[in-house]
Amino acid sequence: METVVSGIRSTGNLHLGNYYGAIQNFVKMQHEYNCYFFIADLHSLTTHPTPANLHNNVKTVLVEYLAAGIDPEQATIYMQSDVPETSELYLYLNMNAYLGELERSTSFKDKVRAQPENVNAGLLTYPVLMTADILLHRATKVPVGKDQEQHLEMARTFGNRFNHLYNHDYFPEPYAFSFSKNLVKIPGLDGKGKMGKSEGEGNAIFLSDSPEVIRKKVKRAVTDSGPTVENQTKPEEIQNLFDLMKVVSTADTITHFDDLYNKMQIRYGDLKKQLAEDVIIATTPIRERINDIANNANYLRKVARHGAEKARESAAKTVKEVREIIGFRSF
Repeated sequence: METVVSGIRSTGNLHLGNYYGAIQNFVKMQHEYNCYFFIADLHSLTTHPTPANLHNNVKTVLVEYLAAGIDPEQATIYMQSDVPETSELYLYLNMNAYLGELERSTSFKDKVRAQPENVNAGLLTYPVLMTADILLHRATKVPVGKDQEQHLEMARTFGNRFNHLYNHDYFPEPYAFSFSKNLVKIPGLDGKGKMGKSEGEGNAIFLSDSPEVIRKKVKRAVTDSGPTVENQTKPEEIQNLFDLMKVVSTADTITHFDDLYNKMQIRYGDLKKQLAEDVIIATTPIRERINDIANNANYLRKVARHGAEKARESAAKTVKEVREIIGFRSF
């Protein structure tokens, strides 16, 4: 059974983009692959969260992973910081990662432009830590979006460089993997781009949002003044609303509003009301599970301990073998 590894930064609540773009597939994958789904709390340190925020964010992601259907008996769910072997492998790989190639990373250059006052070493070596996350379990399949493909290419580079340096064919090459043939991109409510936590207030609908909050967010979604000719091509902000409908509404509902748009009879208020109610219906089971799980501290501790034990068993084997390959041996 091939190994799949994926992680998500502990930076707050999961949204519809996380769920339909990734987690739905994780739930299916866990029955067919050896899956490790981790919460990337070490990665989140680049933004210097307070201890209270760090803990609460980790708990939020753990709760919502479970509420969304990831089964700790089927997949290994763990916190990155609970597996110290991650940091040890990160150290070894850093010794063979070069400044020039790290500085050329697109994500690093983006971060430098976005936050010039906080260009820390963790941002520079982010691709190395990501490589450690993957190679720690010798994964061959990594579910990533387009924005992470360069990091995955660097992971192959660092793994192959280790193999070449020590003349040992140890690390397999990891490749991007989509369990579903149809990649789902969930648009935001601001009329441009994808749904995301950092795209501003009102862009994302979170799995934990109450019905009232969902209605308010959808009501404020960006629209235009309406079509001016029949069968007009929808502008991005309108197409985004229809794309969101495609994942939460029935085919009949989509056809109904599509026909109204093409006949220049669309009323965006009606469209938004329907979309909001469909989102509420889609998220209610998850939201109810979130509330139940969040209040079960004993269950969360049990899941975290169980996941850490499973992850460390795999990680310890890898690091032990890596240490031997490098030449660290007891006398």
